Amino acid sequence: MKIQFWTVGKNHESFVREGVELFTKRITHYFPADWQIIPMPKNAGMLSEMDLKKKEGEMILGFLQAEDYLVLLDERGKQLSSEELAKFLQQRANESIRRVVFLIGGAYGVSDEVKKRAHYQWSLSKLVFPHQLVRLILAEQIYRACSIIRNEKYHHS
Repeated sequence: MKIQFWTVGKNHESFVREGVELFTKRITHYFPADWQIIPMPKNAGMLSEMDLKKKEGEMILGFLQAEDYLVLLDERGKQLSSEELAKFLQQRANESIRRVVFLIGGAYGVSDEVKKRAHYQWSLSKLVFPHQLVRLILAEQIYRACSIIRNEKYHHS
């Protein structure tokens, strides 16, 4: 199973890059993993919120493959403990899912079409975080889940 992290927006800020790279590298000891930064549409500043979400959604749906398992990070999604996340990942691996895509949408979220395509909507917290920090938290939590699956000490260190 391959894990992909997709995010709409700019490249990782320097204060986030080091941590994201560290945890992504650690994840690759368990599953192949990488990041895809989906650029904002041209003239994004000139578009309405609805039009921006629609354009971003078209790009996202264009990148997805039919068999991809899409996990949408959404503040209204289901919250999971670290152990539940580990179980969730293990279940996807057991189902022989080839690629799990964790998607961080744009500033206004994602289009309804992307929400409908998502297999799962996951909320990291009831708190709202800046998109850059969500990248770091996501990478760390997926690494933590991998270490739980293998019963390694990171989760309890």
